[in-house]
Amino acid sequence: MKKIFIYDGSFEGFLTAIYQVFEEKAENVKIVKPRHYEPDMFANGEHIITDPSKALRVWKSLLLKATKIGAYEMYKTFLSEIKGVEMVLLRYIVHMYSSETYSFENYGNNDVLRVSQVAKMVSREKHRMEAFVRFKLTTNGIYFATISPDFNVLPLIAPHFTSRYADQPWIIYDLKRDYGLHYDLQKTQRIQLSTEADTENALEVPIHLHQEESAYQELWKTYFKNTHIASRKNMKLHMKHIPKRYWRHLTEKQPEA
Repeated sequence: MKKIFIYDGSFEGFLTAIYQVFEEKAENVKIVKPRHYEPDMFANGEHIITDPSKALRVWKSLLLKATKIGAYEMYKTFLSEIKGVEMVLLRYIVHMYSSETYSFENYGNNDVLRVSQVAKMVSREKHRMEAFVRFKLTTNGIYFATISPDFNVLPLIAPHFTSRYADQPWIIYDLKRDYGLHYDLQKTQRIQLSTEADTENALEVPIHLHQEESAYQELWKTYFKNTHIASRKNMKLHMKHIPKRYWRHLTEKQPEA
């Protein structure tokens, strides 16, 4: 009978489900997040409990078999959150272990090609977020920024911002997924903003701008306006490089006060 493995949506949970597939030698199986689970009278639904040790074993195996580049492409593909991506990755992994001539560049295989395509899409979004994040100084001295990326790229941009802004505490918050990264001058960790003090991994941040921040924003908008040459205006090219969906997070795109 067909099996449906329901995991918690995390990458560790997904790797645990992959471990279970190979442990049980399950052939007719489907891996889904809880929100994508649809009961099937011809299938047994089984909730997979995330096991970090099993997930680590699978990840180390992927690094060895697929190389660091191939494994990282799979990770980026997972972060796309595209519905059904788990099955693409499962078929990819099965193909990888069953093929003597496996290569992450073997685009003759549909799943290898799809993983490469999606990984590139996620990489582009990662680079856009690294370029478009605009911090604002809050009253408690934390630099705060919001984003709403198409894909879940926060884990990918963490090293960039931890390295580049190592001398200031900051938060980058993903409004679409309701979680963020918080750097406290020592480490970067995942947080969820909440007004409840006892909420696990929650952080209370008063989102009130420092009195100097408004002046900084006006200076930046003035600079952007003065360096913009009207005669060379090319909105088609401009929107190609800075899609309109990102504008609400950009200081220079906000209306004049």
